[in-house]
Amino acid sequence: MRRSDRRKRTVRAYREGGRTIVLMPAHLSKAAEDEHVRNLVERLDRREQRVRPSDDELMARAAALSQSWFGGRAVPSSVRWVTNMDKRWGSCSSSDQSIRLSHRLQGMPAYVVDYVLVHELAHLIEPNHSRQFWALVSAYPETEKAKGFLEGVSWQQR
Repeated sequence: MRRSDRRKRTVRAYREGGRTIVLMPAHLSKAAEDEHVRNLVERLDRREQRVRPSDDELMARAAALSQSWFGGRAVPSSVRWVTNMDKRWGSCSSSDQSIRLSHRLQGMPAYVVDYVLVHELAHLIEPNHSRQFWALVSAYPETEKAKGFLEGVSWQQR
């Protein structure tokens, strides 16, 4: 909660590093504060739910990306969110063809999640980070933008 004498009427909320920040005028009562916080958090939760695809939706998205960028050659056995990935954004197991994405990607822009999916799908074709691998990944037009976004998030979380 950040109260400000300079803020006169508007109340705003956003998420930053897993925390919810609420900005509001200093003169509001505790009851008004509670009401605003409840409404704003509900709105943020609804918005984030729209950008948090389920595991089934991730699988469908991976299939569409594979078709678009790899001619359907990358076929994962499963694609799912995991909560035990704190250092990496995603991983791919070439032995069972499964892809796992860090829950930290949830709520990030769709092009960023798509980039991580493309990266992991490319590992199903090229299991290393060779020149051929990066040629596959760079076919996705948002690659550099997404890498920059993820680099910024990683730097902020240091």
